Amino acid sequence: MKLSLIFPQTEIGNDPVAIRDWAQGAEGLGYDQAQLFEHVLGGNPATYTDLRGYTHETPFHEPFVLMGYLASITERIELATGIVILPQRQTVLVAKQAAEVDILSGGRLRLGVAVGRNPLEFEGLGENFHNRGRRIEEQVEVMRALWTNETVTFHGKWHHINDAGINPLPIQRPIPIWMGGGASETVLQRIGRMADGWIPGGTTASETRPQVETIWEAARSAGRDPGQIILLPRMMAPKQSDPDQWRAFAEGWRELGAQYVVLNTMRCGFTRPEQHLELAKEFKEALQGVVTAA
Repeated sequence: MKLSLIFPQTEIGNDPVAIRDWAQGAEGLGYDQAQLFEHVLGGNPATYTDLRGYTHETPFHEPFVLMGYLASITERIELATGIVILPQRQTVLVAKQAAEVDILSGGRLRLGVAVGRNPLEFEGLGENFHNRGRRIEEQVEVMRALWTNETVTFHGKWHHINDAGINPLPIQRPIPIWMGGGASETVLQRIGRMADGWIPGGTTASETRPQVETIWEAARSAGRDPGQIILLPRMMAPKQSDPDQWRAFAEGWRELGAQYVVLNTMRCGFTRPEQHLELAKEFKEALQGVVTAA
């Protein structure tokens, strides 16, 4: 297994030096991947009473711009989105931005995508919230075509490209596409049919095994090898170190075939980047023998 660390989006602040120190610190600790969340718009809870998780007061650095910066100050660590809300963005532009990050990072991009859950963001970005599930499938098809061909002719339900392409093309052809979500059978089936990997929530392997098996069965039905679908389970760090819990979580997922274990250090009350890194160091030390040493 490899180690992934969530970039503390909502707690890192706006100092580029602090962001640099966190990224270089994560790489220095031997983490294999930095994973970034995203939201473009946050609603005012006084107006949007059903918001889940984030508001207009929750800070989010824009992931593609941020990854361009991280590419220039790191050398080895993978840069992953976990996730980008793909249907609220223009597909061809995402393909172009992703290709650029892949080039600047030397082929280190992993593009995690999902359908999102907040209509207000779709409205603000001029996209349709209600067809996002169906549309993301066509988006993935378009992006993979753009990443692997000099020119593309594509005429789908939502996308029309006539003998045109992006330049430069990415180093990875295509860039790996991972998917988040999994609350519904439809999403799990989509992951099995289309995704290169799955980013589940913070549940144990035994709790999540039925969903994994649904993904594997969908992959087999689509003529794919289920073993090629990367699993990236995410663990929310407790406010106090718990090495036994960490190890049990990672070992359970390793037995299920996960290739990564992802640590989220947000919501632990930290106020400085080094606090996130100190906990990340403890996490890695607790998993000696479970994860691959970098």
